Amino acid sequence: MLLKEQKHVSASNVALASSTRFVWQETMAKTSKSKKKPNTYLPGFSPERDAWFAAFLIENHLDHITHPDHAVPPEQVRFMVYLEEDERYYPCSNRMFEAIMSRKKSQFLQAKYRQVLNRIMALIANQIEDEKERQYLEALIKIKYEHETRDQIMIPSRLEKRLIRIFLDRTQIEDPYLYEKTLRNYRADKVLKSDAFKTALNHVGHSALKRSPRSLSALRGLTDQIVIQRLFSLTVENSLWESDDAEKCTMKDYLEIFKKSLTGNGVRPLIQFLGLHDEYTGRDQGKRILWLANESGEVIMDLAIIKYLTKLGHKIIIAFKEGPLFTKVDFYDAQGDDTLKRELEGSLLIEDENLSKNKLVNTLKSHYSIIVISDGTRENLNLLLASTTFARMFKEVDGIISRGDDQKRRFFDSQFQFTQDIFNISGSETGAVNIAYKQKHPAVIKFSHEDLEKKAKTITEQMTAAKKKGMTVVFYSGIIGSIPGKVKTAKQIMAVFVEHLKEQSAMTYIINPSEYFEPGMDADDLMYMWEIVQRSGLIDIWRFQTYEDIAKAFELLKSKVPPEWVGKDATFSTGCTKEMKIALEVQEDHPEMQIIGPSKEKFMRRKEYGIGKMYDQRLGEVIRQP
Repeated sequence: MLLKEQKHVSASNVALASSTRFVWQETMAKTSKSKKKPNTYLPGFSPERDAWFAAFLIENHLDHITHPDHAVPPEQVRFMVYLEEDERYYPCSNRMFEAIMSRKKSQFLQAKYRQVLNRIMALIANQIEDEKERQYLEALIKIKYEHETRDQIMIPSRLEKRLIRIFLDRTQIEDPYLYEKTLRNYRADKVLKSDAFKTALNHVGHSALKRSPRSLSALRGLTDQIVIQRLFSLTVENSLWESDDAEKCTMKDYLEIFKKSLTGNGVRPLIQFLGLHDEYTGRDQGKRILWLANESGEVIMDLAIIKYLTKLGHKIIIAFKEGPLFTKVDFYDAQGDDTLKRELEGSLLIEDENLSKNKLVNTLKSHYSIIVISDGTRENLNLLLASTTFARMFKEVDGIISRGDDQKRRFFDSQFQFTQDIFNISGSETGAVNIAYKQKHPAVIKFSHEDLEKKAKTITEQMTAAKKKGMTVVFYSGIIGSIPGKVKTAKQIMAVFVEHLKEQSAMTYIINPSEYFEPGMDADDLMYMWEIVQRSGLIDIWRFQTYEDIAKAFELLKSKVPPEWVGKDATFSTGCTKEMKIALEVQEDHPEMQIIGPSKEKFMRRKEYGIGKMYDQRLGEVIRQP
């Protein structure tokens, strides 16, 4: 699996990004109707604060304009975070963000920085035996630490990543905590395989049945809840994998652990989400759940829960860290740690960090009940750096289960709402299992692949009905979103020209794709839906938009062709380029289908969408040029 490389950013690029953002913010200041919310950063209210925020993103390498190969575009962020039109996401808690944005010396921020430094110094002390090398590394880390924290603009997790990278590059140690992680997983696995634990898990006491089930279905429903509650209690009992004390645990010790209560506002919502009803009435439709793994050792307990959930009909996608991060479990562990490999046997590991929509949907439809991916980062949780595969998976699932305090801070200690319901399982100060719940934003519009397939089926049924009437079915492919900011115009000229074709031709059923666009749909959704229609074998004529079509449409609108439309045709469109490839493949199976429009050789310019965009990802680079 290839790791992302960080590109050097020139001063001119930074200046360009800053100037571009200033113009945008100045416009927002004049036109935005939004009112500033408490503890929320919105651009356009203060030029100085806007500039500091821009510097904050750039210095933390979280700005897509200056770090396009590192930070993800805003469209990908919106797969995961629900944002108002002028709202900007930042990957830290409200308290951390306000400390940085205040530009004042913050004891809170300094304490967090010091924690990072202490962890790196402890790492050096534990790993480096040569005194001169240790002294050199300590001095180097301190120099870099003082430089990075001087302005108090750095997020501590970003600081930590940079300091760790210095250590790894200098020492060439791939994973300094490899042995510790392996040992933790081994200890946790021994717990689950011990006779004492198995006996305790299957033990039925009076307290377990105090609800007195009166039917077998109620007993079965209660059993599922008891098992899940007991397994949850293990996930916060760190002593089971951080030491060898678990070897001495008896059945009574495990029964005592099982007494941990479930607390928090997420207990009931999570039980309902998982379909653990008080009375068994048959399995609900299984959920697709993205499970964000956390610590080594702990992950073995997670897998016990995950495997139980798959028996209940759920499909679990486990997201590991991309690479080593202290004792966090990572994607390399899933492939190299003997204990973890054994527990994941039979699951599907996806190494592709840029999985397409179609491949992702096919994967979710597969027989695999456990799928393993990387989140694309070496941080606790940073959605601005997440891989495309992770973002698309986040968008497609039915809910997110996060693990531990670090992930909880990023999800719950900020005002942001997300495109999915978020749960978090972590330990509380009282020793209980705390389950937190944050509901997805109520305005989120989600099109599942089942929804898109139903829409495609409706269209193909209309095509079939038309053919039964003896009509010729025409599919019209043209520019819709390929010229940024001109979607409304593109839809208008397509509608006008298609209506013109209908007036010219008798007994034709012409499909205008722009009529089926709905708010909330992105290029992923549209291409998935239309490919089903296009491969149906029901198209008689597949017409691709020419420049003559566009010119005629503007003539019918009694308007001259605007400069951005001059010379354009379907070959300018990323979607049409993909559709030409599909058309040629369909024509091989249905040679009677005609293809009308620009020659296939001209469909070479547009390759791939920028994620979430409706135009070629390379056009974004052109747009950013001065």
